[in-house]
Amino acid sequence: MTTSALFQGLILGLGMIIPIGAQNSYILSQGIKRNHHFLAATICMLCDVLLIGLGIFGGGKLIASSEWLMLLIGWGGVSFLVVYAAISFKSVWINQYSVATHITATTSRKKIIGTTFAVTLLNPHVYLDTVMILGSVGGTFDGNEKWAFAIGTMLASILWFYTIAFGAAKLAPWLGTPNVQRLIDSLVGIIMLIVAYSLLTTLI
Repeated sequence: MTTSALFQGLILGLGMIIPIGAQNSYILSQGIKRNHHFLAATICMLCDVLLIGLGIFGGGKLIASSEWLMLLIGWGGVSFLVVYAAISFKSVWINQYSVATHITATTSRKKIIGTTFAVTLLNPHVYLDTVMILGSVGGTFDGNEKWAFAIGTMLASILWFYTIAFGAAKLAPWLGTPNVQRLIDSLVGIIMLIVAYSLLTTLI
């Protein structure tokens, strides 16, 4: 039974995390630039692991019961996503892409850490997926099965984020070409605005 719970956690975890969102887009972008991409993946993974554990072992109800906290997270997320979308569209508008400069361009480790935490913790969808949904399903298990389910969901985050970071870095010579990078920045901007709009509709 514990193996079944582990497998259920892995599958459900992948189902929650694979759809393109703010975290995936950001790690993909950093992987193409080969700029602290594994650091960004590690931060996203650790945040997911902590939030999944919080949700499955009882913390989800506490967060859901705090209306002001959910509003704070929601408006903060909308603001950040709109700003990040604007930065992506600015890159497309300026159109200063080149293979050599874009792939080797670096951002400071401190900025990468700050931006990755913002992309993760200011996005209410992260809490919905990890704390609420996975937490609710995990709460139906008991004892060793609950631990197995939790490990499965956490394993999904570990595998997925490092796969994105590694894959993007390996494909950087192709993904980092000006036309492809312009397309990716455009898609990232659009995704950020869609997520921001979806959050906004839940707030007003």
